[in-house]
Amino acid sequence: MQIMDVLAKLGGESGFALFFMQGGWKNLVMIIIAFVLLYLGIVKKFEPLLLVGIAFGCLLTNLSYFLGHGENALYHPEIWANFLDPQNTAAYHSYGYIMKNAGLLDFFYIGVKAGIYPSLIFMGVGAMTDFGPLLARPKSLLLGAAAQLGVFVAFFGAVLLGFTGPQAASIGIIGGADGPTAIFLTTKLAPELLGPIAIAAYSYMALIPMIQPPIMKALTNDKMRVVKMEQAREVSKTEKIVFPMVVATFVILLLPSTAPLIGCLMLGNLFKECGVTERLSDTVQNALMNIVTIFLATSVGATMVADNFLKLDTIKIVVLGLIAFAISTVGGLLGGIVMYKTSGGEINPLIGSAGVSAVPMAARVSQDVGRKYNKNNYLLMHAMGPNVAGVIGSAIAAGFLLSVFG
Repeated sequence: MQIMDVLAKLGGESGFALFFMQGGWKNLVMIIIAFVLLYLGIVKKFEPLLLVGIAFGCLLTNLSYFLGHGENALYHPEIWANFLDPQNTAAYHSYGYIMKNAGLLDFFYIGVKAGIYPSLIFMGVGAMTDFGPLLARPKSLLLGAAAQLGVFVAFFGAVLLGFTGPQAASIGIIGGADGPTAIFLTTKLAPELLGPIAIAAYSYMALIPMIQPPIMKALTNDKMRVVKMEQAREVSKTEKIVFPMVVATFVILLLPSTAPLIGCLMLGNLFKECGVTERLSDTVQNALMNIVTIFLATSVGATMVADNFLKLDTIKIVVLGLIAFAISTVGGLLGGIVMYKTSGGEINPLIGSAGVSAVPMAARVSQDVGRKYNKNNYLLMHAMGPNVAGVIGSAIAAGFLLSVFG
């Protein structure tokens, strides 16, 4: 064989040759997007623990298109879709078929498809959460509920833009500012939208310090912002132990579809508070949380295949996600203003913006904005009540939507 023939054969079989063939340019665009996301995660520190993994998963799944010469070598969503279809009795149910044809990212994706990773993340969040501020001021639950307003506003907006009910529900949950909940619900209702919804959810969570302050300043006045709240009562150990049991029982009986998220959230919190499972609490908060985050982020990134991501719908989702997030902030602030007025000016309405479930970032933003107007004001612990209430609220909102459209 002539040397030129060998070189031509190598060039023709190289992944680079597919950049301009068989639609490979789309995957090249996604590779560039992956590099941009890596830049945002590493350099700009936008939710790096998740965005770096998502970006690299996106890079792998689009590179694998060239490894497979026009077919994705690492990720085959149709395998698990057909495997989980009870009407399908073909080769997809064969162990040999799956082991032969599934790629690395397909096996990672099992945990997303089954809802395992988001639930385990919630267990870690529960183990790191102190519900004391919420117990000290139970009416904070109302602020967490008010901050779910954006979920339903975005839902109706998505329907008006032509999305189906399940897709609109998945888009709306971005307003809860809870990445694992968004992934959990989207996997159940609209897995084809998982990539753009996850990117929108985590991007806006990272941008909380930029998005929320202008809205907080627009809806409140100087008199409201300088309110110094009194220290809340001390919460007993017994209350903290009983709380996760009561919440799990009541919420799951009310909305059974919330069981995976609420159950794991409250189990993690019980590990933290009961005083006899320190090792389990430490494992859930650290080792387990880190391991699951790696698998979750990489799996979500794998869904960012060019044909699914490079659509007009992706732009719609990003815009609707921003609207959902902003309206949720507005809802929490309006709830805070109502409490300010009904309490005779004892409640600082800025804590209402923390009703979104981005813990503890949203509470810190309430603290930072409040300190600008009153240097002696410490709102962080007061804002943590609505903040952790938002975690519960977003899970309940997701459970409601799943009950309706699941």
